[in-house]
Amino acid sequence: MPYEALNQTLYTTAATNEGGRDGTVRSEDGVIELELGKPGSRSNPKANPETLFAAGYAACFGGALGHVAGEAGVDITGFAVRAAVSFGLTDTGVGIAVDIDALLPGLDEAMAKDLVQRAHLGCPYSKATHGNIDVTVTSRVA
Repeated sequence: MPYEALNQTLYTTAATNEGGRDGTVRSEDGVIELELGKPGSRSNPKANPETLFAAGYAACFGGALGHVAGEAGVDITGFAVRAAVSFGLTDTGVGIAVDIDALLPGLDEAMAKDLVQRAHLGCPYSKATHGNIDVTVTSRVA
């Protein structure tokens, strides 16, 4: 997908981090105010950039899925989207990868796959990551 510039801004938000991965992050509207920690701490788990990205991607993809289902006239009541973000080593340093799994109960597999693929094409997070990181998208109907 080629880069698309915004023609009209519909919404802007901002957050500020102090202290990096061991610091804090706060949104300017005060909705988010979190202490951060490095990934993998079992004794004192805290949010980290990967959990925040996973939450944002899952919500954005869910919104895109609801949009394409609505356009198609398909009821996806009870759907869920899970975004698993992995942090690891690349040939040039560190990077992330994302696995999106959409559960669409009550649909047949072909319809679920079609909706998920169309959502992936329209989701702003999917557009932003396209060609930059590995993103795998799957659908389930059970």
